[in-house]
Amino acid sequence: MKQGLMGWLCGIAVILGGVPAGQTAERVTVRLGMLKQTLSITDLEQFAETGQVPPALQLYAPLLNDTVQYTLNSRLQLDPSVGDKLVEDLLHSSAGERFLNTLQVAIPDASAAQIQVALMQAAKHPEGMSLLGLLQAFPKQTVTVDAAAAIALVSQLNLPYWQSQALSSILNQELTVASQPIQTEFDPTKTGQAWVWKQTMVLKDYQRDRTIPVDLYWSRRTQGPLVVISHGFGADRRFLGYLAYHLASYGLTVVALEHPASNVAWLTSDPIHASRTQPKSNILPATEFIDRPQDVSFVLDRLSRLNQFSNTLQGKFNTDEVTVIGHSLGGYTALALAGADLSLDYLRQFCNDPSPVIFSPADLLQCNAADLQVPQKRLRDERVVQTILLNPVIGRLFNPKSLAQVQVPTLMLTGTDDSITPAVSQQFLPFTQLQTSKYLLTAIGGTHLSVGDPSNLNHVVTQSIFVRERSEQETEPLRQLLKGVSLAFIKQQTPEADRYRIFLTSAYAQSFSTEQVKLRLNSQLPPHFVKRLKIAALPMEQLIASTLAKGKTEAQGACYAQLQCTLGSLPLVMFILPGGLPLAANQIFKWHRRRPDRKSP
Repeated sequence: MKQGLMGWLCGIAVILGGVPAGQTAERVTVRLGMLKQTLSITDLEQFAETGQVPPALQLYAPLLNDTVQYTLNSRLQLDPSVGDKLVEDLLHSSAGERFLNTLQVAIPDASAAQIQVALMQAAKHPEGMSLLGLLQAFPKQTVTVDAAAAIALVSQLNLPYWQSQALSSILNQELTVASQPIQTEFDPTKTGQAWVWKQTMVLKDYQRDRTIPVDLYWSRRTQGPLVVISHGFGADRRFLGYLAYHLASYGLTVVALEHPASNVAWLTSDPIHASRTQPKSNILPATEFIDRPQDVSFVLDRLSRLNQFSNTLQGKFNTDEVTVIGHSLGGYTALALAGADLSLDYLRQFCNDPSPVIFSPADLLQCNAADLQVPQKRLRDERVVQTILLNPVIGRLFNPKSLAQVQVPTLMLTGTDDSITPAVSQQFLPFTQLQTSKYLLTAIGGTHLSVGDPSNLNHVVTQSIFVRERSEQETEPLRQLLKGVSLAFIKQQTPEADRYRIFLTSAYAQSFSTEQVKLRLNSQLPPHFVKRLKIAALPMEQLIASTLAKGKTEAQGACYAQLQCTLGSLPLVMFILPGGLPLAANQIFKWHRRRPDRKSP
């Protein structure tokens, strides 16, 4: 109950902002399962203003600390005209109805109309958004909040996601290319003619104490680059199993590896909790941002030896030419291998001070890397000649200069309904900063797991109101297109390049569009659309800049890093477990960041 209330107090501020008081509610009832607790809003106001716990709240004294006080006082400062437009576009987007329905679960006694009005007022209030302001706005004496729903929503509702939604209404117009239906002699989405063998092996890196399982897919006549697949955080090597098999049926050898400190086994293993009361702080160790690319390089070294000396696998691994396919955190892995250097100063500036109420799960995840010690050796592997980035985590891990270092051809996929790695901050803007040969595959309506193998996903997530994932039937055209486009992209490194180039056109991608998911493929973004991207990102940039200017002063007597201070807990609803494993929305872990002036042990 204590962690649940703490998560609610911090989390509900992320979900909704405040509105100016009209008819003021007097109490808030926090509901957690069968338990109900009623708190006086006046008492909460007194605590927020003075830091002193009123007598009526003494029961909650252990929870009402500086973190909660900061949360209650936090205001999300936005240009009123920009904020109002963000909310308006969000409510008119494909996710708008679901968004309101989800909020009604968190505030069950409020109507959709009440919530909509509150949101619109909150976005244009001159003093910014606040939790207490929202509570006061409801024209009832008592406002009921479902704590479990509020906690589960924290990782799903964030300003970067709103930014992406705000652009959804214009993406279809901006990225559509007038074209005629293409005529082709064969269909690259159909399974190839080669018979595919699959083998699992476990490789041990004794120097780094890493055990790396790999699945190998190959055919009798191997040709083209070696394809390596890197999964996202909390997933496994089977996440793109259908794509691995498809590519192998065309003669490509595919290696899907598993990263031992960021896979599903790591996430669900007993050691996640050091004790029953103290969650472990390094659920994603900072070193994983170094180890992941090194896992790939280590596997390539081992396969190079097998290529020479194995009786059954000799000649199967073209480790001199490698295409890396990475999903989510695997997208970061692929870019690091392609030559993008981690930009730790750039990342720390983003992570150390701003309030996390505007952060997406990808923003929070990347900030684990800020604890890395410098200098770090380059992670570039010269054997990597192509990258395919699927819903990649990029954000502040790389600055424009480091992204410009990438010289290998790159294909990037983004989904506009992805609340884990929102399109504007994680894909659209980084795509404009890549200076190499590149393609952007945009799934208007696509979500974070839309490209995942349906046999490897927990289908409960498509029925959950808390996770914006589409059904298998709705996302099937995207997976079919990905099979054709990925094959064509990889084949550009072979003598068959001309034959496959037609499948890297806008006309081909658009032919897979449906009403639910519209698909677009572009090699460049229109200049005026790039300007819109930068404008859409301004609220985030302005908020960070203003927070950094006053962050250290406000932190005295409370917390140094507001990312650590305000976000006391984060739900694992962002991590979708494969197969039949349950969705761990009720598990909480602590967000821990070291102070920059604290020396490492």
